[in-house]
Amino acid sequence: MDFTMNLAVSTPPKRADKTADGTADGSDAAALMHEIGGGAKAAARALALANTAQKNSALAAMAAAIRGRKEEILAANALDLAEAKAAGATSAFLDRLALDERRIAAMADGLEVVRALADPVGEVTERWTRPNGMTIERVRVPLGVIGIIYESRPNVTADAAALCLKSGNAAILRGGSESYRSNAAIHAALADGLRAGNLPEASLTLVPTRDRAAVGMMLAGLDGTIDVIVPRGGKSLVARVQAEARVPVFAHLEGICHVYVDKAADPAMAKTIVLNAKMRRTGVCGAAETLLVDRAAAANQLKSLVTMLLDAGCEVRGDAATRAVDARVKPASEDDWSTEYLDAVIAAKVVDGVDDAIRHIERYGSHHTDSIVTQDEATAEKFLREVDSAIVLHNASTQFADGGEFGFGAEIGIATGRFHARGPVGLDQLTSFKYRIHGTGQIRP
Repeated sequence: MDFTMNLAVSTPPKRADKTADGTADGSDAAALMHEIGGGAKAAARALALANTAQKNSALAAMAAAIRGRKEEILAANALDLAEAKAAGATSAFLDRLALDERRIAAMADGLEVVRALADPVGEVTERWTRPNGMTIERVRVPLGVIGIIYESRPNVTADAAALCLKSGNAAILRGGSESYRSNAAIHAALADGLRAGNLPEASLTLVPTRDRAAVGMMLAGLDGTIDVIVPRGGKSLVARVQAEARVPVFAHLEGICHVYVDKAADPAMAKTIVLNAKMRRTGVCGAAETLLVDRAAAANQLKSLVTMLLDAGCEVRGDAATRAVDARVKPASEDDWSTEYLDAVIAAKVVDGVDDAIRHIERYGSHHTDSIVTQDEATAEKFLREVDSAIVLHNASTQFADGGEFGFGAEIGIATGRFHARGPVGLDQLTSFKYRIHGTGQIRP
């Protein structure tokens, strides 16, 4: 269902003065954030009534602007990378921060993919008629204003813009200081798209200050203007958000992901999946951090899996059985089983079958993403049914923990909680619902 409304492009609120490095004093930051919150709330009301054609036009213009401003975005990112390198950032961190022509093209493509998806706003998900003749409909509606607090990954700016806009939500983005210039350059392109689509610029606001006080204000709800918070970043950031937020949070604390190689696993498939799950990109939350191998498969598969990882440049920390197959394996400590490395490091352990693997995952996992490799359908079904994670896979890499790979176009994050959204948070998860009731004069006796 389309809602039609003529929307004039709004002028962004006047920004409080900032210093050259993007900081502001306490009073300036408070005034700035108050203006941003008010602007976003007004934009959210307008976006909730925008029709699909308007939103799609803006998304197309955003994608074109990202491509058109490619050189500016790359130049800004080069400055961020140089600053991060000078500060001693790890290679994994730099990989998350870095942009190149391929990643910029992927951002633009992601906007186009979301543009092509069905608009969830106004969808009637259920309809029924009561004995008294009243018809009740459950209808999707936007959440309102979404606050997104993220670190290092500048592509989140574009992903969040696409999903929030298409689902009728305004977004307030607070990127990390390490990607400040990159985020600003991307946001400038997205603002071009909003103007071209005749939608309010306040629909997507990048907090233009590095002042950390802005994060605290967002967590407090920004004077009641923020309806939900989505953190994207390291454990310390997410833990702070979950501890301090006064509004609902969509988040996962860690991605402690497992691959379990069962006794009925195809050896070639197991090697391919394990290598991809760990080494495709080690710094993403869907990267495998623990390898579990069935004791009944260890004689035939453990050595080849461990050798493959070591030869690929991955450090392996293992239990006694794993250390016995290769002298290069380092001893695993108790902490290793619950560590998210986000680097070329993996913990490896031999377990006594699928039940032991499930017990290990329940004890040490983070309910994010876990995979089983097996040709035994009954064992696979048991794993999929009993592992209590947001994403469970059979004979596939954990690196598929990604909204784009789910057909969502992009994701605003992955949620491991039990309420409303779980797994990749895409368009549908960024809507709530209301009930519409049609009567013919009924009153309640």
